[in-house]
Amino acid sequence: MELSLIIPAFNEAQRIEPTLRRFHRFLAARPARFEIIVVDDGSTDGTVALVSALAGELPGLRVLCSPANRGKGHAVRLGMLAATGQVRLFSDADGSTPITELDPLLRALAAGADIAIGSRYLAGSRVTRPQPWFRRVWSRLVNRVVQRVLLPGVMDTHCGFKAFTAAAAAHTFAACTVDGWSFDLEVLARARAHGFRIREVPVRWENDERSKARIGQLPREFRQVYRLRQQLRQVARPAGGRA
Repeated sequence: MELSLIIPAFNEAQRIEPTLRRFHRFLAARPARFEIIVVDDGSTDGTVALVSALAGELPGLRVLCSPANRGKGHAVRLGMLAATGQVRLFSDADGSTPITELDPLLRALAAGADIAIGSRYLAGSRVTRPQPWFRRVWSRLVNRVVQRVLLPGVMDTHCGFKAFTAAAAAHTFAACTVDGWSFDLEVLARARAHGFRIREVPVRWENDERSKARIGQLPREFRQVYRLRQQLRQVARPAGGRA
């Protein structure tokens, strides 16, 4: 398997079908072998039934179920560790970053990166439908703290479009424990602590008004930043680790 696409889903019956059809149509037109893994995070709507029905129509699509709602980080972790692709990409169910932005990430991996992450904040990024002002302020505030405390030089830690080599995914996600929205921080911080090369890539992005991110998550996000910094001080960089 050359590419695994992981999509975490919680009560996404109203919007995941168009995303899956677009993603599958794009990947099926390419020569690489692929799989699409929807990881259902204990949905209480018809998400599992919908994706299971689509799996009979769209070759390579399957659903992996978590029996309880644990959080986005837990769902992505399950998918990454169950995937078989040489490259493992996760994308949000709303498809805010179009799958057509895949190739710049693949080029970054081919050029030597272990992890390529889509960014909304680099020169060349295209935000076609901005977030409301309060979410932009929230996002920039979190990113400023994250860069200062945990991940200097990473402009956009939370864009839901990240690609990993199989080795980077297996090594990093196996060590992760954060189940909620701050999982991106843990993944990137652990990857850097272990010497994996991270490269940001400008992407096109469109805000979905139905996003489930909430400003009330901000205090927990800050606590996670400082907790992760303390944890990762104990992680020794491997000898000859990569920059």
